[in-house]
Amino acid sequence: MKTPKIKIVPSLLSANQEKLQEEINEIEDYSDLLQLDVMDNVFVPNVTPQAELLKKFNTKVPIDIHLMVKEPSNEYIKTFIDANTKLKINNITVHYEACSNLAKTLEFIRKNNIIPAVAINPKTPLDKIKNVLDKVGMVVIMTVEPGFSGQKFIESCMGKIKELRRLKPSLDIQVDGGINDKTAPVAVKAGANVLVLSSFIFKSEDKVKAIKKILDSIK
Repeated sequence: MKTPKIKIVPSLLSANQEKLQEEINEIEDYSDLLQLDVMDNVFVPNVTPQAELLKKFNTKVPIDIHLMVKEPSNEYIKTFIDANTKLKINNITVHYEACSNLAKTLEFIRKNNIIPAVAINPKTPLDKIKNVLDKVGMVVIMTVEPGFSGQKFIESCMGKIKELRRLKPSLDIQVDGGINDKTAPVAVKAGANVLVLSSFIFKSEDKVKAIKKILDSIK
């Protein structure tokens, strides 16, 4: 079975927040998803705008919501689902390390007709989420410690991606953290197919050229 198609996912965390709509307009034709990172200054040492940020832009590109949040309740998750009905939410990702009842949280997301996804931090072994692999549409392998953009790619995480690809040949496997034109080929070779691009895109003078550079690197 072939690995699922490569998907490019710019992370809006690194975009110019004062020109957010303008930056989205520039890249949306070259993006499969747009990621909204959400942090609570509890699970990770950083804080971001919450669901209200979804009201500040519109796009035809489906949204990937990555909750780096301790114990996200159903009510909390629903605030993102309801914030901007013009947007299509593709998936909501929660962290294994942040959920005391992971299966229940994933099921709530699925019941809202959104793809449930689970993320694991660099030090978390894949074994910890094997019991929920049949409940998710995507697994996110963090290749930096969650919380801040611009960190160095942790290549030792590739073993988890290789094992996961063997277990789930058709699953979307997202790699998040430190992805650039040098690390993207490493991640794709290991089996990742969903690439989160943050500072590599938004710190570039030509964002579209940066995306094309990534695509050229994995051919």
